[in-house]
Amino acid sequence: MDFDELGLTGPILKAIASENYDKPTPIQNAVIPKFLNNHDIVGIAQTGTGKTAAFVLPILERLIKKNKKNLPKSFPVLILVPTRELAMQIIDKIRTYGKIIRPKAVLIVGGAKPGPQIKSLKDGADIVVATPGRLLDHVKSKVAYLNNTNTVILDEADQMLDLGFMPSIKLIMSNISKSKQAVLLSATMPKAVRSLANEFLNKPEEVNVAPTAKPIELIDQRVFIVKREAKLKFLKDIFDNHNIYRSIVFVRTKIGANKLATKLKTSGIDVDAIHGDKSQSQRTRTLKNFRIGKLNILIATDIAARGIDVDNISHIINYDMPNESEIYIHRIGRTARAGKSGIAISLCDVSEKRKLKSIEKLIGYSLYAKVLNSSETLTLGNTNKNSTLKDKINTKNELNSNKVVKSTKKRNSAKLFSKKAKKRFAEKRKKRIQQDNHQSIEKLSTKPNKRKDKKLKNNSVKNSNLPFKKKSNKRKFSLNLDDAFHGKAHN
Repeated sequence: MDFDELGLTGPILKAIASENYDKPTPIQNAVIPKFLNNHDIVGIAQTGTGKTAAFVLPILERLIKKNKKNLPKSFPVLILVPTRELAMQIIDKIRTYGKIIRPKAVLIVGGAKPGPQIKSLKDGADIVVATPGRLLDHVKSKVAYLNNTNTVILDEADQMLDLGFMPSIKLIMSNISKSKQAVLLSATMPKAVRSLANEFLNKPEEVNVAPTAKPIELIDQRVFIVKREAKLKFLKDIFDNHNIYRSIVFVRTKIGANKLATKLKTSGIDVDAIHGDKSQSQRTRTLKNFRIGKLNILIATDIAARGIDVDNISHIINYDMPNESEIYIHRIGRTARAGKSGIAISLCDVSEKRKLKSIEKLIGYSLYAKVLNSSETLTLGNTNKNSTLKDKINTKNELNSNKVVKSTKKRNSAKLFSKKAKKRFAEKRKKRIQQDNHQSIEKLSTKPNKRKDKKLKNNSVKNSNLPFKKKSNKRKFSLNLDDAFHGKAHN
């Protein structure tokens, strides 16, 4: 199917052709017609499969046919995102696909001065791309109105509907008409989050073009079990011994990102860090340098996992394993985009093995972790067992068959032990049984005679030659002592 068969018209098709896009992706094929037919949608697809275009293109198609003028401080389309980086990425896509019709798209995010945003909203807009917190600030101060918004898109919906975002999302939705169209798109959609999404959807169309929580098969995933204190050494090995065209190193905390960036710079490796504590201008400058190639290595927290869309990222490195398994998918999804291949490397210490097991359970196969001693050098070979889906399926089958073999071996060894034990203790058991039988026979043959035993005992005492002791006369003795005291002692 081509783009013109999805309901898109001239200006949009020309913009798509100028970007050298030949065929729509599966998520675009599924979402665009439903979007244009005003259905609520829950779309799940792997990262890097064209989800942004799946909702931006039909939005632009509607704007072509729009006759009404924008009302002051209002906008018909609202796109909510979790991060500033993702918001800027979507604004760039809107400008790229809409370069012919030139829609008015306004960026509303935290970390930037509110003045220019308020000025842009004064005469209204076609599209607003916003993070929830800053948008609520503008709504409360009455510089933005939501009563004329009729289309709401939640990109990266699993994170948007997480407990941290739910209060803000509910407040925003309460100010929007109930007849709105709601579209939720993400790479993962846990059941608990899906139930929360039902609050904002009206008979949604389900679109799932990929297996749940499965990373793109073009990603070559490597896992190394290392000591925590040796992680920095192995990270340097990767950069020193391999041709890293463009790489993102993921860490868990902002402090950890700054410390790691400082240590690598001290070692002569050119890196920069991006996280929530950086100002918007710093983050924009860092991402720009990374995108144009001035910076090849980026240290990032998980805020960047949802907001970095940079071409030709060759390596993703998990310096810290993620706390949640789903985040792993978003991290490694930064590479192998647009049909290209990529490598994901995870440095896992002993304390993080549970997180690794959780990831393996989520994706459905083993990641073949290799144990490295601190004295070894980390090198990446040319082959990897995770390279094809067939190998992964075979791996899962092997693991299941190994479990069966192990359980069979345990049962067989138990039977073998019991046979040996019976043979070893057979003679002892036989002798013991014979002794028990002999003793029981003796007891039955000799019954005890209590009267006879008592008579024999008395006779033995009488016939004994031992003299009897004579009882002392205590009273007489005491009288004699009394007489002696009174001078009546006997001569």
